[in-house]
Amino acid sequence: MSVLEGQIRKAISGFYYVANDGELIQCKGRGVFRKRKIHPLVGDFVTIVPDGDNDATITVVHERKNELVRPPISNVDQALLVFSIVEPAFSSHLLDRFLTVIESLHIHPVICLTKKDLASKEALEAVNKIAQSYEEIGYPVIQTSIDDPQLLELLKPMLKGKTTVLAGQSGVGKSTLLNTILPSLALKTGAISESLGRGKHTTRHVELLEIAGGLVADTPGFSSLEFDHIEKEELSRYFIELDEASTMCKFRGCLHVKEPQCAVKEKVETGEIAAHRYEHYLQFLQEIIERKPRYGKHD
Repeated sequence: MSVLEGQIRKAISGFYYVANDGELIQCKGRGVFRKRKIHPLVGDFVTIVPDGDNDATITVVHERKNELVRPPISNVDQALLVFSIVEPAFSSHLLDRFLTVIESLHIHPVICLTKKDLASKEALEAVNKIAQSYEEIGYPVIQTSIDDPQLLELLKPMLKGKTTVLAGQSGVGKSTLLNTILPSLALKTGAISESLGRGKHTTRHVELLEIAGGLVADTPGFSSLEFDHIEKEELSRYFIELDEASTMCKFRGCLHVKEPQCAVKEKVETGEIAAHRYEHYLQFLQEIIERKPRYGKHD
C-alpha cells in the first residue's frame, strides 16, 4: 500500500484536493476523523493512501502551526489585509481588529489599501497620514488600484515562498485583486450593495492558489472578528508599539488604563503612540472585560 504526503489546497462538499508531485488528488477523510473531532483544513499537510480510481483517503493530519476559524485555513505565514480608501470608506477601527487577531495567531500582516484611483485628493491625504502611522509601527503598507496591471510586480516579493491569506472588509475588491494578479482565475466579482454599503459575499469556498512563487488563499469576505481567545492581560502584546513600550511601565501586568507611571500612556501623550491605536486598544480591552464567560468549554 503506497503512502503519499501532500497539502490540502481546496475543500468542496466533503472532498479534499491534495497537492502531491504537481497533481491534485481528490480525497475523503477517514471515517474515524469525525468521531475523533479531527477536521481537515485547507493548508493542512497530510498523509494520504490512494484507493484506486484516482481517489485517496486522508489518514493523518499533521500538526498545524496556526489555524483560522473564519476563513477555515491552516499553516498561514502572512495575511494581506485588503482595505479600500473609499467605497466603502477606510476604517482604522476595523483594520486594528484584524491586526490584533492576526498578531495573536502569529501571522505576519501586510496592509493593502485599494481604490486609490477612486479617492479624492482629501481622502488620499487623510489615508496617507494613517498609512504613515502604520509604517512607523513597522507594518508594510501598499497603496494601489485593484485593477492596476503593475499590482503583481508590486506584490511578488511579498508573496514568494509564503502562504498568504487574503482578508479584509467586504466590498473592498478582494476577488478583483485576485483577478488582476491571476487573470486566468476569472473570479466572479460582486457589485457594492448600495443599501448596505458593503459588498455581497462572492467567494464560496477556500482554495490555495499558486501565485508568484507562493500560495494565496481566496477566502470568503468577513466583516467582524472576535477576541474570544484573547485574555485582557495579553491584549497589549498584539499592539506591537504598546508591547514595546510596556517593558518600561512601573507595574508588571500593567493594562495601560489607570495605572501610575505607565510608559504607554506617556507615549500616547507625547504622540509617539498614535491616539487612534490607543483608543482602539481601550475599546477592545473593554470588550474583552465585558464578554460573557464561556460555560461548558473543554480543554
